[in-house]
Amino acid sequence: MTPAMSASSQPTLWRTCRVLANRKRLQTLALLIRQPNQTVSAVAERMSLSVPTASQYLRALEARGLLTCRRVGRRVEYRPSAGTSEGAAGEIVRALRLVFRRRAQPIKAIFKLATAFTHPRRIEVFRAVTNGADSFAKLQAATNVPVRALSRHLAKLEARGFVKSEMELYAVTNPGHPFGRVLARLARR
Repeated sequence: MTPAMSASSQPTLWRTCRVLANRKRLQTLALLIRQPNQTVSAVAERMSLSVPTASQYLRALEARGLLTCRRVGRRVEYRPSAGTSEGAAGEIVRALRLVFRRRAQPIKAIFKLATAFTHPRRIEVFRAVTNGADSFAKLQAATNVPVRALSRHLAKLEARGFVKSEMELYAVTNPGHPFGRVLARLARR
């Protein structure tokens, strides 16, 4: 791992994005945002999932700080994190609440945006562009990412709307989507 990736928010961001880059987990999260305090079996029934699969999805979302659970007698209920907490999870939950309430086809957009940062090198490349590495050669020198891998990471960031290239120079873009703006802000840290 390079020094640029040693910041504490980096592993959290790419791992959180990997959890969010699953349509069924996003649908599960959307359900809990609309109807909090659901048990595993209730989520499984509403989502047409097996109980073990629903449990796995809920635990993955909880592990990233996006859900909290509480024991009520013999039952365990899940709800979205308050969104008032500090850190990446709090910012992400606040953005997701907004997106699920106000946007058409939120799952499709969130999935696409989350896949931009599902790899730690992609975050490193994004940060290098943010910090002024505007040519392919400068990016390669700043990140030490192999040429073919760097090309793939740049293509993914460009396709997801976080980076643009003009005349072989790269620049960070300002995503128009609220969740995209949160991801870009977190990736810069």
